[in-house]
Amino acid sequence: MQEKHFNGHGAGGFHRVAYTEWGQASAQPPVICVHGLIRNGRDFDYLSLALEGEGRQVFCPDIVGRGKSDWLANPADYNYAQYIADMTTLIARTGAESVDWVGTSMGGLIGMLLAGETNAPIRRLVINDVGPFIPSAALQRIGAYVGQSPVFEDLESVEKYLRDVYSPFGDLTDENWRHLAYYGARTMADNKLGLAFDPAIAQPFLATSQDVDLWWAYDRVRCPILLLHGLDSDVLPAAIAQEMTRRGPRAELVEFPGIGHAPALMNPTQIAIVIDFLRRA
Repeated sequence: MQEKHFNGHGAGGFHRVAYTEWGQASAQPPVICVHGLIRNGRDFDYLSLALEGEGRQVFCPDIVGRGKSDWLANPADYNYAQYIADMTTLIARTGAESVDWVGTSMGGLIGMLLAGETNAPIRRLVINDVGPFIPSAALQRIGAYVGQSPVFEDLESVEKYLRDVYSPFGDLTDENWRHLAYYGARTMADNKLGLAFDPAIAQPFLATSQDVDLWWAYDRVRCPILLLHGLDSDVLPAAIAQEMTRRGPRAELVEFPGIGHAPALMNPTQIAIVIDFLRRA
C-alpha cells in the first residue's frame, strides 16, 4: 500500500486529492473504492488487502474535504460535479481503459452518476446502501451529526463517539472500531483531536430539504450492479432496493440483517460477496 495524491481542479483552482494505492497493474481492470459523506479511503483497507490478494490493483481516494485531501475555500464547491471531475482525473491516472467501482453511500452515488454517462469506463459497479431515491428524513438525520465539530482529548474518545454515531454499521470488531477512529481523526493545532473532514461540507448538505431523486441517472446505467443493503437502513428503504432490481440495470441485491446505513465492508462475509461479484466479469 502506498499513499499518493494528484491535483484536482475546480471553481476555486487546484486542490490536492489524496489516495491509497494497493497492488500492481495487471490485465484486470483496477478497482476504485469511494467512501461515504464524511469518511475517507482508509475505510476500505480490509477490502483492498483482500482484493490485492486476488491480483487486483486498488485505488481508494479521500474525496476533497475529507481525510488527507485539501479543504476547499468555498463550501459551495463541495458538490457532485466537483467529485465527478476529480474521480475522472483519478480514472485517467490509473491508465486503464475500464475500472470496477465500489462505492459506499456518497461513493455509490458518484459511481452511479459516472456509470450513467455515455461511454462510461465503469465495467462493474458495487453500490453500498444507497439508491437513486433518498428520503429527506434520512438526510436530516445525517445532517444532525455532519454539522457538528466535536473536539476530543484522545483517540479512545474518538472511538467512543464513532461507535455511537456509526452504530448502524453493525457488529464490528474492536480492531475495526480502532481502525475507523485512527483514520477518522485529525490532530489540531492544540494537539487535541477533531474528525478528519471539513465541517463546511455540511453547508451544501444541510441546504437540501427535499427527497433526492436520481432515477434518471440510474436508468441510464448499462453495467452490472451489485447492490448491498443494510436491512435497517433509512437511507436505502427496502422498497427502493427492490425497485432497483426491477428497472434500469436491474441490480443484483444482497441484504444484511441487523445492519443499517451502511455495511462497513470490513468483515469476511461482506468482503467475499464483493470479490465474487467482481470476479464474474
